[in-house]
Amino acid sequence: MRREIFNLPNCLTMMRILATPIVIFLLYLEMWFQFKYGSYCAFGVYFVACVTDFFDGRIARQQNLITNLGKFLDPLADKLLIGSVLIMLVRMGPDWKVPAWIVIIIICRELAVTGMRAVAAEMGQVVAADKLGKAKTLAQSLAGGFLIFHYPLFGWDPRPLGQGLLWLALVLTVISGGNYLFDFYKKWIANAD
Repeated sequence: MRREIFNLPNCLTMMRILATPIVIFLLYLEMWFQFKYGSYCAFGVYFVACVTDFFDGRIARQQNLITNLGKFLDPLADKLLIGSVLIMLVRMGPDWKVPAWIVIIIICRELAVTGMRAVAAEMGQVVAADKLGKAKTLAQSLAGGFLIFHYPLFGWDPRPLGQGLLWLALVLTVISGGNYLFDFYKKWIANAD
């Protein structure tokens, strides 16, 4: 049991969860004290956390360390990190150009899919992320990164790319959420018969 909980992929996922308050604190430093390096440091922590998302799944598959806990924690870690960052970017103000309504749709979808996963778990099913869900997470992660690192670098402004990726993330979020819910509905109806 201990090996299932504290294997390397799960530890990487837990590190991503712990990175969330650090990123938020660094962004608050930027907001409260106009500490420019707050965004740079937040981007660094955020980047490392997002990289662990790639490696935890890869290591789990290669070393056959896929666990139900990992299937639950991995999407939860993504939701905590990305959702918190998006909410914080709205809070940061108009310079970040993150519309609140986009963040609301993204978070509502995440809550709906998380609720569906809880119901599925009650029925003895574990709903792992599919390719569309992973593409959504990648788009959200990239959008968050470019929007956190919002200061022009060598004359290049990363915000328009971040905003474009946020719109792509919105589309993928809605489509993948609908796909999860529709698949779950089909399985639920099949089990009800």
